[in-house]
Formats: sequence, structure tokens, C-alpha cells
Amino acid sequence: MAFTKEEQAKLEYSGYRFVGEHGHAAAKICHWTRKSMVNEGVCYKEQFYGVQSHRCLQMSPAVPFCNQKCSFCWRDLSQTRIEWEGEYDDPKTIIEGAIKAQNNLLCGFGGNKKADKKKLEESKKPTNAAISLAGEPTLYPEIDELLAEFHRQDFTTFLVSNGMYWEKLGSLENEPTQLYVSLDAPNEKVYKELCNPQINDAWNNLNKTLELMNSFDSRTAIRITSVKGKNMINTDEYAKLINKANPKYVEVKAYMFVGSSRKRLSLDNMPSNQEVRDFALEIADKTGRELTKESEVSRVVLLE
Repeated sequence: MAFTKEEQAKLEYSGYRFVGEHGHAAAKICHWTRKSMVNEGVCYKEQFYGVQSHRCLQMSPAVPFCNQKCSFCWRDLSQTRIEWEGEYDDPKTIIEGAIKAQNNLLCGFGGNKKADKKKLEESKKPTNAAISLAGEPTLYPEIDELLAEFHRQDFTTFLVSNGMYWEKLGSLENEPTQLYVSLDAPNEKVYKELCNPQINDAWNNLNKTLELMNSFDSRTAIRITSVKGKNMINTDEYAKLINKANPKYVEVKAYMFVGSSRKRLSLDNMPSNQEVRDFALEIADKTGRELTKESEVSRVVLLE
């Protein structure tokens, strides 16, 4: 198993459901999936990109594995493994298990009078995979085939990566519907302080991924998690990196003071929606982009 029994039990208590035999893949119901089921709001991805929140499958094939220990990560980083260890489950097993787990987690809405019955029925067949729950998904040895299998099952795929494995991203035969790359620092100094990379040449690897993004046929997005007092600086440097990648979208999103990140950062590090907006507008001005959409409740803005 990728986790000890104690580690897995702790994650299951917080809502994870592990799938397959080897304990590295899991699904978890997103806050906005629950909200959408009772018509109390939707994820910004529905507002920005048309992804239906009640049909979105939040999952990861590599929950225990990540080569960064970002201070703003909500996970308990003591559980993180830097490199892949052990055997792994095949994509079909993971997807089948994740859909089943999601359905089991949502079945309680059947007895909820507030639940939208049409959405509840539709949720049984999710149509988008948010491959972003935890860990670095490109560490999963069969990430290419996982994307292919999702597409064979008529899913759209949003793949979120920290950009450490540019060679693997560059060799994908099956591109995700939308590739997200996290860009959480304007320069190497801030990157090392904030993202705490666990491998050599991490900043160089990230830059190679940024250079590679422009060659993707699929939609591409850069995501900046804005941490007040840490990385909301040097917009000229951000602009150079963004222009190099030339993504279709740039998402500028607030760090949220939740989970284990509360042991590393303070509430003062969580910017207001206006602070995120002002920071994003500076970047927009220096990259020739426009702020086209925003979600105040999620403190995120979209630049195109």
C-alpha cells in the first residue's frame, strides 16, 4: 500500500475514497458538487468553462506522491512521498472505482428533500475528470493511458500539474482537454521558499514546461495561487514567464486558509477578492490580457 493504514484512515475520515488494490488513487466529493446538488451555487469551473459541477469527478491517480511541499498546500505533507513507490493499478480499474466511489458518496442526496432530482440522476454518469485532488498526477506511470481511457468514456479532462516532469508532459499522446500548470512564484528564490521543491533542477524543469505549453493543441492554463506577503510581487517577472508559456487562460486564485496549511501560514496570508483582482489586473496589463470572468466567492479571476 502507498499509505500506512493509519494514514489512509485519516484521509478516509476527511472524505477520500481509495480505489483499486494499491492505495494510490482516490476520489473525493468537491464542496461545489455538493452545493450544486441542492442548487446553492456552482464551482467557478462551471462559470468559466462550462464544466457541470454535479457531473465533475474530483480524483487523483497519485494521492501519496508529490515532489513539492508547498507551504500553502492544505494536505498533511508528512504523508507525502517524493517518488513513485510500489505497484500500481491500471486506468480502467481506477476510473471504474472512482465513479463507483463518487456515486456511493452522493447517494445520500437521494433522501435530501432539497436535492435536485435531475442533477442527482445525471451525477451517476460524471462527464468531467478533475485530475487534481492531491499529489502530482504525472508521477502516475500510466497517466497517458488514463487520459485516453477517460476520453474513451466521453469525459473531458482537466489535468493539473506542478510542471516538474516536462518530458512526460511533452510525450503525451493523449492531451487533456485542459492542461493546468501551477506557477506560484515569479522567480527561483520565491519558488524555493514557497513551494519547497524536493528534487534538483525544479525551477529549471518548471521553465521547460512553460516553454512546452505553447506546443499543446489542447487548451492550456496557468494557475497562480496568490499568497499575501509571499508571492504577490514582481508582476514583471510573472509576465515574462506567462508570455513564454502563452497559455489560453491565466487563473489567479487566492490561497485559502484551510487544512494543514494553517500550521504553516496565517490567516493574514489569505488575500481578499479585491487584492487578488488588483494583482491579476497588473499581470493582465503586462501580458496584454483581459480580465474576462471572476468568482468572488472563490476569490478567483480569469485572464484571457
